[in-house]
Amino acid sequence: MEEHFVWVTTRRLRPGALEEFERAWRPAPYPQGLLRSYAYWSDDGQEVTGVSFWASREACDAWRGSGPEAQRRAAMAPYVVEEREGFYRGRELAVPQR
Repeated sequence: MEEHFVWVTTRRLRPGALEEFERAWRPAPYPQGLLRSYAYWSDDGQEVTGVSFWASREACDAWRGSGPEAQRRAAMAPYVVEEREGFYRGRELAVPQR
């Protein structure tokens, strides 16, 4: 089975800040080694979880330490109350067919 390298970040936002936060979080330039990413938010718009898939841990670490990522985090900071993040390795689980 193919192994995946995944960075997961969950942020709790100020009430009513989701729209402004969404404008601030989009990366520019697009990170090298980022294969795909997803964003999930709670019904009340106060919690956002980002899941990004990377070619390698090194590619993710290079982006996390880059100037553009520091700028992106600074742009998001006014809207974020709390942040949790972590890097994981794993694989897709087979779901039985019905």
